[in-house]
Amino acid sequence: MSRKTINKIYKKIKKYNKIVIARHVGPDPDSISSQVALRDVILNTFPNKEVYAVGCPASKFRYLGSLDKFKDEMYEEALLIVLDVPDKARVDGVNPDLFEETIKIDHHPHVETFCNIEWVDDTASSASQMVMELILSTKLKITKAAAEKLFIGVVADTNRFLFYYTTPKTFDLISNLIKATNIDFTNLYEALYLRPLKEMRFQGYIINNLNITENGLGYIKLTDKVLKEYNVDPASAGNMVNNFNYINELFAWVILSEDQYNNNIRGSIRSRGPIINEVATHYNGGGHIYASGVRLTEDSECDELIKELDQVCFEYKQNQKQ
Repeated sequence: MSRKTINKIYKKIKKYNKIVIARHVGPDPDSISSQVALRDVILNTFPNKEVYAVGCPASKFRYLGSLDKFKDEMYEEALLIVLDVPDKARVDGVNPDLFEETIKIDHHPHVETFCNIEWVDDTASSASQMVMELILSTKLKITKAAAEKLFIGVVADTNRFLFYYTTPKTFDLISNLIKATNIDFTNLYEALYLRPLKEMRFQGYIINNLNITENGLGYIKLTDKVLKEYNVDPASAGNMVNNFNYINELFAWVILSEDQYNNNIRGSIRSRGPIINEVATHYNGGGHIYASGVRLTEDSECDELIKELDQVCFEYKQNQKQ
């Protein structure tokens, strides 16, 4: 199935002279890596095309490459490729309905069909892995710089190949990528994991103030006041949520950060066993079974989310005893 879909995607890329590549709101290394790499590879293969990677930029991921400012004329006679997005509402910066044709490439569980061609593979580790497969399976011409970005995207979404959705296929594709481009992958980790001292102090604050229920749910609410005290933005906590993977007393954990600029509360949820993405869908979110995110509008929703997650942890704990 994927091979046939990959061929369809390549034919559409070859057909259109104007291509816009978008991803989800609240970018992470995988989403930006995959869209910038795909843009650059298409331009390397077809230098006369107009190809744009769009969306709200994130200063902390500037090292992954620059984004293009979207203009309304980019809708005209254009192909849209959306990466790493399960539903239309979370596409950043563009309206998919206004493009001539649309393609979705996504590794999340299916939520909504909104594109003409959809390649959804929830067994893939990342959008970067899927873009890697697209490139290596077609006549698209990889560049060393694009390969570096795709490697970073896979590493970021698998947390250095630690997560359950890292498969033999992931390693096969990574191996082929390295053989094809000879990237110095060991030096790529520094850009991804280097942190300013203020973030490490902030991480210390989180662990010192984390609440843990008797059912094994860890949770913390970070107010705007706390974020300003540590001089970090609301995305900072979400970017370090994987750092709490190996706390013996936790089955799942959620970090909630007040985002005054967007007038909401960001939530990043992780799990070492309980299924959490079903809960996330109740709170304007979703994701993988062990890694999800939510967007809340008021503090009472935080309490409801924590209660639901605690119940999931309780049920998981009971099943473990059986």
